[in-house]
Amino acid sequence: MKIKNINFTEALEEKYLAYALSTITHRALPDIRDGLKPVHRRLLYAMYQLRLSSNSGYKKSARIVGDVIGKFHPHGDQSVYEALVRLAQDFSTRYPLVDGQGNFGNIDGDNAAAMRYTEARLTALAELMIQDISEETIDYISTYDGVDLEPIVLPSYFPNLLANGSSGIAVGMATNIPPHNIIELFSALTKLLKNPNYTSSQLINIIPGPDFPTGGEIVDSKTAIREAYLKGRGTIRLRAKWKKEDLGRGQYQLVIYEIPYQVNKSKIIERVSELIDSKKINYLEAIQDESAEDIRIVLVPKNRSFKPEVIFEDLCKNSDLEIRFAINFNAINSKLEPKLFSLKESLKAFIDHRFVVLKKRTQYRLAQTENRLEILKGFLIVFSNLNKVIKIIRTDTNPEKKLITVFKINKKQAEAILAMRLRQLKKLEEKQIKNEYQNLLNYKKELNQILKSKSNQSKILNKEFNESLEVFKKINSFAERRTVINDVYQELDYSLEEFDSKEPVTVLLSKNGWVKSIKGHQDDYSSVKYKEGDSEKFIVKCKSNNKLVVFSTLGKFYTINCSRVSSGRGFGDPISLLIDKNDNEEVLFFKIYEQDKEFLITSSAGKGFFVNSNDFIASTKSGKKVMNLKDNDRAVSCAEKKGDLIVSISGEKKSFKLLAFNSSEIPNMQKGRGVTLQKFKSGKTLNAFCADSNEGIINERSKKVLLSAKDLKKWLGKRAQAGRIEPKNLHSKI
Repeated sequence: MKIKNINFTEALEEKYLAYALSTITHRALPDIRDGLKPVHRRLLYAMYQLRLSSNSGYKKSARIVGDVIGKFHPHGDQSVYEALVRLAQDFSTRYPLVDGQGNFGNIDGDNAAAMRYTEARLTALAELMIQDISEETIDYISTYDGVDLEPIVLPSYFPNLLANGSSGIAVGMATNIPPHNIIELFSALTKLLKNPNYTSSQLINIIPGPDFPTGGEIVDSKTAIREAYLKGRGTIRLRAKWKKEDLGRGQYQLVIYEIPYQVNKSKIIERVSELIDSKKINYLEAIQDESAEDIRIVLVPKNRSFKPEVIFEDLCKNSDLEIRFAINFNAINSKLEPKLFSLKESLKAFIDHRFVVLKKRTQYRLAQTENRLEILKGFLIVFSNLNKVIKIIRTDTNPEKKLITVFKINKKQAEAILAMRLRQLKKLEEKQIKNEYQNLLNYKKELNQILKSKSNQSKILNKEFNESLEVFKKINSFAERRTVINDVYQELDYSLEEFDSKEPVTVLLSKNGWVKSIKGHQDDYSSVKYKEGDSEKFIVKCKSNNKLVVFSTLGKFYTINCSRVSSGRGFGDPISLLIDKNDNEEVLFFKIYEQDKEFLITSSAGKGFFVNSNDFIASTKSGKKVMNLKDNDRAVSCAEKKGDLIVSISGEKKSFKLLAFNSSEIPNMQKGRGVTLQKFKSGKTLNAFCADSNEGIINERSKKVLLSAKDLKKWLGKRAQAGRIEPKNLHSKI
């Protein structure tokens, strides 16, 4: 045994390249001529051999799959069956090539029944793919086991690749060709056939865009579609179709009746339901699936004041009611090489293929005609020399040889003469043979003219295009365009605030961190029940479209939408469901968010600064850290800027001191520790708030004056001073 040393890197590259090429050419990419991958071609050819025409009976799918994997495709039966199922699904394939009987799955993503329960046969469209295959119109190769032959490509009387599209992932490349409308395709082919110099722009005017089996609406500019068709690669936006149904008295509902291609209906419903349950959208009451054979997804809005256009627009951004479809015209060319095609190149490749098929079919028919003429010529010799021929047959020991010698005919003619029946020697038969001979001479002349003339070939192809199109038109609604192309679509400019209802609500937060909302505003909330050992801490009267601001002891601001706060008769929900609050974190401030308001935030270390409300709005549940704190430091207060003074209270038990100073001494910051408000030897800062030197210190809730403007003057000083002992435990009354 001889062992050859080779470089591992080179061997790996060689083997991987062979694998990559095999995957690209034999599995993942379709042929530009018939638009089929090998598995689909083998399926149709196996069904053709089983004589499963569109007007024949059905056969079990298991029988078809068995023939395919046994004769042509040595792969798993499930992958072959899935390919068969896809060819039969009218929501997956624009023009189905397989007529399925039984459960072949649905648009909800439910799988087809097992192959032993389903049956199939070819459709009339699939017969167009295989038509004239018996007339040597295509080439064959040996099957994987060398026992049989299989076609390299099918004759394909219609541009299947563009009509049905294709998708696949190979090694280093992929394909994603959308389906198109067959009337537009044949119209473009006819134009290109008459004038090969027809420009891509002119073709795009005939084929304005894809036509998906599930309909939908393309909302993209002409430029985007044109670029994709010219370059062979690009993306387009595809969205669902919907309508507004009036229910009377101003009420309405939205009905979605077409969804984007290759999107599962059930996944759309699951996604929207999840958005409703998680309160990420607050403009829908419910989503209902009322689909039967047709799609009917009902969206019930919460409020009739919401604009349906805006609701649908926002849902498109949050679900698969709108998708981006990537166009990639990768396919195998006639030389069996992968190539990126433009729209015009794809159409041209199909026309070239049809010319090849036409020539091969004509050559085959010419050969058959010449063979028949040759036989008929021998028959005419018999009728001209009937007695002599009969005598030779009756008397000669080797009549075949004698006939060849006497009448100068070939062996084939001699064999045909000897095989003639006596009834064919009657006079009427002679006349029929002479007529057939003359007709075949004329037919041979026509066939030769077809082979010599490109214009004659073009006329025949044009006629075949029209005949093929008629087959499509006979099938109800198959030829009509389903996907609307809206190339003048304008993006709706809307704000999320449009979805917020402006009903009055009251949000209550308890000391233990339970939050809930109550409809309307009241003067007395003493009847509100809390959990045992819990009580009221904050009451905020607001509207359901307001935002609430939370400031915590960790120096963080959080933002909560009022509409997200649960309502009802219960105790509410832990505020930790709305914000990512730590266990050791307490709420210090809870109020309606207002733009361009100044707030004083203070730490227990006596530091503080003003912050603008525009700078602390948080976009996530984790909040926004605004005040930097040391390890043992905590935020203690957040107060809106009012008046011209800042009042700070610091110290320790039985020795709290109060200091009032001008608010202009405190800086405005977006983030930081701040500056010292009040100095103290021991203890901590309890609180800091704003006051007016003309009004004194007033309790905000009770509006009671705690320290008059005249008395407050005793505690006036400069920032960072120690201050004086507070009057009568003032900090406990604020």
